[in-house]
Amino acid sequence: MVRVTVPRIVLPKEQPAKETMENGENGLDGKVVAITGGGRGIGRGIADHLAARGARIAIIDVDSTSAEAAAAAIKSARPYTCDITREDQVVPAFEAIAADFGRLDVLVNNAGIFRDAQLVNAKGGQVRSKASAEEFDLVIDVCLRGAFLCAREAAARIIETGTDGGVIVNISSGAFRGNFGQTNYSAAKAGLVAMSRVWAKELGRHGIRSMVIAPGAIETDLLMSMPKDALEGMARQIPLRRIGRIENVARATAHIIENDYLTGSIVEVNGGMTV
Repeated sequence: MVRVTVPRIVLPKEQPAKETMENGENGLDGKVVAITGGGRGIGRGIADHLAARGARIAIIDVDSTSAEAAAAAIKSARPYTCDITREDQVVPAFEAIAADFGRLDVLVNNAGIFRDAQLVNAKGGQVRSKASAEEFDLVIDVCLRGAFLCAREAAARIIETGTDGGVIVNISSGAFRGNFGQTNYSAAKAGLVAMSRVWAKELGRHGIRSMVIAPGAIETDLLMSMPKDALEGMARQIPLRRIGRIENVARATAHIIENDYLTGSIVEVNGGMTV
């Protein structure tokens, strides 16, 4: 008879809850959160929500007026004007954030732009227009290169300031699956998902987590500028039969920051659009 020995599995001892949680506080108190594109739209909504829960906010935006207005409205925030596609601006911006706040805990890679166009627009065998290479490069620069530069500098600051781990939250889009007329945007958002998974593998040893939020149709100024009948048609395609709110994305961001066993995956905030 062959005897099989089953190795004994030793489970780790249960860790006591952190003191902040025992006192009824949340896991955002005192966290320093840098948010790109934080002066308006989804970025501003995330900033407002996290600040209301005790986080300290670094508003990063290429538009100094928007950054300063957001920081003025949020007691715990400071503005940083920065073109995230330029390395010579990103590096000093994150150095300044670490110096001003004394630490960095979270980066929310939110900044992005649209430049929609079909690859080739044709009818009846005649080509009417072709997608612009310049606009392709611009979308990739902002949505992908900018996210890479900010994540690199944020990770370096998180490691150097010796905080108890950190989080990179990458705001992608349902477009990562491929949207009609969005070759550039879909490619950038799919690339952001891939980079986020790489960062989860590389940075986990430093206690840094990397997650993706992929919003669906959200009530931003750009979306709500669409004709009413188009919005109603869009809502009918969503199982919950309504457009999402910016608050839904902000609450998902807070959940990711607080749940310290989430990394390398995607949270889709889309009302079931992809079901």
